[in-house]
Amino acid sequence: MRFLAALLLWVLTTVALAVAVPAAWAQHTIVDRDGYAEFAASAAREPQVQQAMATLLTNEIVSFAQENGYGDLNPDLVASVTTGYTQNAGFPGQFAAANRIAHTWMFTDTVQRDQTADDRWLVDIAPMLKDSSLRDTLGNVDLEVPDTLNVPITIPDSSGLRPGQLRSLATWGPWVSVGAIVVTGILALLTLAASRSRGRALVALGVSALIVGAAGWAGIEIGRRYAETALTKTQGEVRAIADVMIGHAIDSMHLWLNLVLAAGGVLVVLGVLAAMLGGLGRRRVTEPAR
Repeated sequence: MRFLAALLLWVLTTVALAVAVPAAWAQHTIVDRDGYAEFAASAAREPQVQQAMATLLTNEIVSFAQENGYGDLNPDLVASVTTGYTQNAGFPGQFAAANRIAHTWMFTDTVQRDQTADDRWLVDIAPMLKDSSLRDTLGNVDLEVPDTLNVPITIPDSSGLRPGQLRSLATWGPWVSVGAIVVTGILALLTLAASRSRGRALVALGVSALIVGAAGWAGIEIGRRYAETALTKTQGEVRAIADVMIGHAIDSMHLWLNLVLAAGGVLVVLGVLAAMLGGLGRRRVTEPAR
């Protein structure tokens, strides 16, 4: 009976851990606005993101200039300036600030939107254009930077993204992640208490971590296909940025799963050592005195 109880608790611990790891990663990296901003800033250090953003900014500046009667603005000059801007040390922080706005748009729907935006997922790049290097270049042609310059992230007709669509995740995400971690810890302790051998219980918990880590790697490969399908709704430079962001997210998830695998390996080793020491102790107790 004790064995069945320990087995049931081990299974529940494994399931809880399988929920806790992705929930904690998602809360820390995606749902939390500061975590997402940090994630975006780290992705902005990738050359592919820098080049794609330089091209996007060049196109937006030239287009904005043409709409305001500055059709003679040299695109090559603008491209050289935007490339230098995206490669400087301040770009990751400003890229993160732009992504904070997009994050707020998706998770809270508190960002003020233009009535012509048609509820598309937009990123305001005006703060980037206010960088000194870009502002000086635009000032040379007397082109004033607008307070807001939104760039659509998805194709309007095919996008299913709407303002505040992920609001429930922002509300319940912290509770789910913390709750899953607490439940996992409690179940792990109960598994240790119910098991006849603490060493074997530690080995079993280590195996749980190894199973979850391996399953997570497999799940990422399956989820990558859905991500690639979602990327078909993006285009141009935004597609290149999205590719890098998803790849960066996958690398981050791999790091978390590798830590879970490492923890599982440590628990297995500790469990084996504990079982061996326990076995030696029992042998000494049962050996007759000479």
